[in-house]
Amino acid sequence: MASQRGTREVLVHQILTAVFVATALYAAIAFTTAAQWVGAITAMSLFSVGVVVFLWGFWNAVQRSRTEELAVTSVFLLTGGCAPSRVRRQMNLMLGVQVVTAFATTFWRSTGPDGNPGSSLALGILVPMLGLGMNGLWASRHGVFGERLFNNSRPSPTSDDE
Repeated sequence: MASQRGTREVLVHQILTAVFVATALYAAIAFTTAAQWVGAITAMSLFSVGVVVFLWGFWNAVQRSRTEELAVTSVFLLTGGCAPSRVRRQMNLMLGVQVVTAFATTFWRSTGPDGNPGSSLALGILVPMLGLGMNGLWASRHGVFGERLFNNSRPSPTSDDE
């Protein structure tokens, strides 16, 4: 079914975003050493997953770009009609929630428990890589793009062409 395309990626994105929000808020509210460890490990894990998913989506997009017209914004922000509006809204909403949560918790607790500047909550700034990666993976697997207008495969010049 066309309406079911990519629902797994959307669901995974929503679950991982909820995990990030819950652990980041827990770390910011409790602000104990244990809570900060939970927040930091979660943020680094989600960033790592995001890097892998980003590269996977980028690889798939490069392969599709040989025959289809893809734009970077279409792949990573789902613009240009490549995704149904429901999917685009949900995926970009999760990316936005990641950005807002990361900045809010980072600036809410911008100093450590000892009063020195900086805290482990700043690692949350890396988490939106997950959102970009999940968008890219969805677009590269399920996005609808137009046929490539220009083909770069030209015959190599020979001595007769000079």
